[in-house]
Amino acid sequence: MAELTPIPIAILATRLFSELEQKKAAFDLPERFFYAGSSTRDLSLNLHGSRAATPFGPAAGPHTQLAQNIVLSWLCGGRFMELKTVQIMEDLHIPRPCIDMQTVGFNVEWSQELKLDQSLEEYVKASMLIEMLQASGMAAGCADTVFDMSVGYDLAGISSPSVRGFLTGLMDASTVVERLRAQIPPALARFRDLPFRTRISDTLTLSTFHGCPPGEIEAIAAFLLREMGLNVVVKLNPTLLGREALREILHERLGYTELQVPDAAFDNDPKWEQIVAIVERLGSLASGLGRGFGVKFSNTLLVKNHKAFFPATETQMYMSGLPLHVLAMVLVRRFRSVFGDRFPVSFSAGIDEGNFADAVALGLKPVTVCSDLLKAGGYGRAIRYLKALEARMDTVGARNIDEFIVRAFGHGEVALKGLGLAGEKAEACRLALAGKGDLAAAAGAELPAWVSACLLRNTETYVDRLLQESRYGKAQHAAAPRKVGKPLALLDCAVACNQCLPVCPNDANFPFVIPQGTYPVERLVRTPAGWRSEPAGALVIERHRQLGNFADACNECGNCDVFCPQDGGPYLAKPRFFGSAAAWKATRDRDGFAFGLDGDTLIVHGRFDGEEVLLEQTPGRKLRYAGKGFDIRLQLDDPVGSVEGQAEGAVDLRRLRIMDLIRIAVADPKANNFISTGLLLAAAPAP
Repeated sequence: MAELTPIPIAILATRLFSELEQKKAAFDLPERFFYAGSSTRDLSLNLHGSRAATPFGPAAGPHTQLAQNIVLSWLCGGRFMELKTVQIMEDLHIPRPCIDMQTVGFNVEWSQELKLDQSLEEYVKASMLIEMLQASGMAAGCADTVFDMSVGYDLAGISSPSVRGFLTGLMDASTVVERLRAQIPPALARFRDLPFRTRISDTLTLSTFHGCPPGEIEAIAAFLLREMGLNVVVKLNPTLLGREALREILHERLGYTELQVPDAAFDNDPKWEQIVAIVERLGSLASGLGRGFGVKFSNTLLVKNHKAFFPATETQMYMSGLPLHVLAMVLVRRFRSVFGDRFPVSFSAGIDEGNFADAVALGLKPVTVCSDLLKAGGYGRAIRYLKALEARMDTVGARNIDEFIVRAFGHGEVALKGLGLAGEKAEACRLALAGKGDLAAAAGAELPAWVSACLLRNTETYVDRLLQESRYGKAQHAAAPRKVGKPLALLDCAVACNQCLPVCPNDANFPFVIPQGTYPVERLVRTPAGWRSEPAGALVIERHRQLGNFADACNECGNCDVFCPQDGGPYLAKPRFFGSAAAWKATRDRDGFAFGLDGDTLIVHGRFDGEEVLLEQTPGRKLRYAGKGFDIRLQLDDPVGSVEGQAEGAVDLRRLRIMDLIRIAVADPKANNFISTGLLLAAAPAP
């Protein structure tokens, strides 16, 4: 099984900027899905002293593990990056596949798959690449980005030297920045002197594991506030609703009767009263330290695994998606019924194009997304959230988020009366509200109280409406993506859908082009009189667009298999490309290819059905093709007339034909993939 292998910043940056120039795309995301901001609306928010240019971002998960994921999230409008949760155990065994988006969303992975030092470097790389994009003029006026750390899962691990080193490394990344700065390639030397930020993050979301005792949660948060000097958000579990309330919503209202929450989840998770007391104490502690404190709704919901998608060893799985949205919003209302607007509430549960603007109107900040970005369209879905928010703001005449909160649900006037304002100020506020005027100018110092009163009323209205909406019920989300009953082949798809490209959060799947046609295949036989040729059929390429998988960026999550209409999984059936010969050699249980250079000789290692072969191409010389029992040189346009070398038996040239076509397609400098970019840099003269 392949392991995630971080891609060097030189390759990431070179590919990013060449692809932008040549293809108007970045990591296979077309430019039309980039978000550049709005010239007439201010979508920014302030949280714990930092400004994010939009209220949107990726939730901690598969979209924030590798640098290219985070860059893609930024390009599509994310300005609050909840980084993938890290913890002390670095050698996790994560079952494969681990993500199932067939209907609402389930997963069985729960932490980073990289070493702590690798995760630290990925996040710094992402920050630097984003600043390079900004310096190139991208998203001017909509650039402010917040990076939010996430750690788990117990105090012993979080207070350990290795995790503390990770935290301090993101609070002062100057050493890593300088090391990576030196790796920026000469072609992008204009970026080497940028004043890259070194304080990548000073906020953190605590992701405690399901079943973490309440005292442990409080102790961890207090440690992070007091000892590490961080602003802290505590992510809470949907089990806080209690058995009866949760099951009434999930089973009776939404119809997901097959989803069973183990009794132990309720027994082991904190109870509502305990969390209320913890929030009070932590809020007071943070205030006394001059730190920010908030909560997040919500963590995933632990349910019994009743499906066949995940390995049979997994008895439990974690639910996300639209049903979780309802559960989490009910908790938001309950939380605010106790605390009002005293503490900021961030939100991530079943967010999509249809409810993102509503979540913003509730004053939730930020509003982050995971499950919906794993569906067809991938990162390209995100711009629709922000455009939907802009449209709603236009409709009600709001120029910024505060105004949108006041106007969105029509509670502005009632909330204003509740503030007890009188005289000219009250009249000015009413006139501004009625005439779509400047609410901040009219309300002055009273605006925060007005916004607070409206977001509380908005929460009540939205949750009441939400509990009656049919679109969150099982009847609307029971059908899985359609399969056509045909297996995937190495080359050519029976269905040209390209679904596997956008649903991969890591940009591991990529396209390449092979000319359509019929390529004759021969078998060469060595005889005492010399070589003879035997026809061995033909290699038929019916589609010019082929699909490959970059193994270094693929964690075999299985999401591309979910959406592929054929059987076998693109990440397993399509050509797999490793970033190095060492990675290819270390992954003997997977077929695939690795490219390298030795001087001006291009070397291609291949593995077909477990059998290893070698192709070498040197300009002006014959191809070398070697494998078990043979080592020959030849020209493919005249195999029998040009062949030389040794063979113990017949040499079938079908695999050579495949490798040569793939070599030409994937190694082309204009292909703009991780293989071609790596070869381009390897061939460049040393500075």
